[in-house]
Amino acid sequence: MPAALTAFFLMGGYAFYVWLAVAMTVLPLALLIAHTFHARRALRRDIARREARERRRQQAQADAETPL
Repeated sequence: MPAALTAFFLMGGYAFYVWLAVAMTVLPLALLIAHTFHARRALRRDIARREARERRRQQAQADAETPL
């Protein structure tokens, strides 16, 4: 590995603290993004379920109102 790249990763002797800080920043952001996608998918699923239920309810009401 080139010396400049090695020096970058070693961070002048503070590599542990610097990379720990980077990890403690990136990890929560990644978890937040994953949680947001999961919550969005669950919300869309819930909305679709509610809309389907409302359509079934309206159809049942329309069927009940039609004379035989």
